[in-house]
Amino acid sequence: MTTTTEHDQRIAQMTFSSVYPHYVTKVEKKGRTVDELHEVIEWLTGFDEPTLEKHISSKITFQDFFAQAKLHPKTELITGTICGYKIQEIQTPLTKQVRYLDKLVDELAKGRKMEKILRQS
Repeated sequence: MTTTTEHDQRIAQMTFSSVYPHYVTKVEKKGRTVDELHEVIEWLTGFDEPTLEKHISSKITFQDFFAQAKLHPKTELITGTICGYKIQEIQTPLTKQVRYLDKLVDELAKGRKMEKILRQS
């Protein structure tokens, strides 16, 4: 399934702070912690706790959020379907990066072991 230009633009302009509470709710509802969520986000983006908190409070768009991120070299190992899209088939880099994050949060919420989420094995 290919993303549309409108879909990609909507994702680019969405603020990280508007989605972050949903990530927290999703993982906590399944018995995971905010610290684990932050570990996953840091693994993907390179953002430490103070930087992540700054981005949450500054209402940064996903476009700017990922422009400042230093993606982990193993992100290409994140595959599968999220929100109806096969990650490996998404052509727009920013949309793919946002879906990487969505997929990692989903894996965390589903109880996957942290070393598997962080592609360590």
